[in-house]
Amino acid sequence: MLRIAHLIDDTNPGGVTRYLDFIAQDPALQAMGDHQIVPVPRTRPTAVRVEADLIVSHLTVNWRALPGLMMLRSRHAHIPMVHIEHSYSAGFMAHNVTKRRRFRTLLRTAYALFDRVVAVSATQADWIRRHGLVSDPALCVIPPCVDLSSFRTVEDPQGPVRVIGAIGRFDRQKGFDLLIEAFRGLDDPHLRLRMIGDGPEALALKALAEGDARIEFPGFTADPAAAIAGCDVMAMPSRWEPYGLAAQEARAAGRPVLASAIDGLSDPGRGLHLIHDNSVPAWSAALSQLVQGRVDTMFAAQIETSPERQTRIGWSRLLHSLELSQASDPATASDAPTPAGA
Repeated sequence: MLRIAHLIDDTNPGGVTRYLDFIAQDPALQAMGDHQIVPVPRTRPTAVRVEADLIVSHLTVNWRALPGLMMLRSRHAHIPMVHIEHSYSAGFMAHNVTKRRRFRTLLRTAYALFDRVVAVSATQADWIRRHGLVSDPALCVIPPCVDLSSFRTVEDPQGPVRVIGAIGRFDRQKGFDLLIEAFRGLDDPHLRLRMIGDGPEALALKALAEGDARIEFPGFTADPAAAIAGCDVMAMPSRWEPYGLAAQEARAAGRPVLASAIDGLSDPGRGLHLIHDNSVPAWSAALSQLVQGRVDTMFAAQIETSPERQTRIGWSRLLHSLELSQASDPATASDAPTPAGA
């Protein structure tokens, strides 16, 4: 059995850890190899002994971590290594990077240590190509996934829009401040905005919502499917978002999703209603139009292709490109599209 070691430097609850849970538990992916999750120190990944036929990095790339990645490559010179880029995107660079040439040099240097670099969305892959961060044959796309079974059992929403939900880490990235300000511009006293989550921006967001009793903060939830079930639509005003698993979950639960047209949220086929001007006025206008309709008639035709199948196909193609394929399900790989650069 092919031994695949997934290195992770952040084990806090979040999209990456939930994606890794899916990889470790999905029968079709387990048929391709024995996926082992290996927590390592961020700047010293070689501090943990790894025995594998393939090493997959889910690590955060930065200048402090670069020597550790070089040592990892040196120590496992004869083992294929893959890096999955969960963090960086065009939106991230636009909002966070001032010395962009230096940033691109960092990424080119780090990515060159790996046999393959995996983008989590087609839009992110286009950004990587556009800046020449990876040679095209070494780049591929594998959209992540989580276990969606509990979301698919959620009852479909009916009737007029009354509860707008937002779920995720309370961080500047998510743009929840824009959403709160936009919602406060709506006059309907029957509407509710449900902010589900926690994080460093919690106090600031609550201060921004102060005085509007329609805005609720139920806190972090360990059961996102139940939380989404209590909402009619979901909003994702992210400033950057390489992929956006929350949108995938909401769509699986039959909820329309309003999202900023940024990074992976703008990938074709995701079934999202996109807002191209990620500003308070644009979100106010979109919300105002949204609450005039019935949730059971919104975006019904925009259904995302099976996310699980897309993830399985991506992994099958990656292993084949590295000539490491095992007993993967032939039905899964038979009609798999060739990923970018493969």
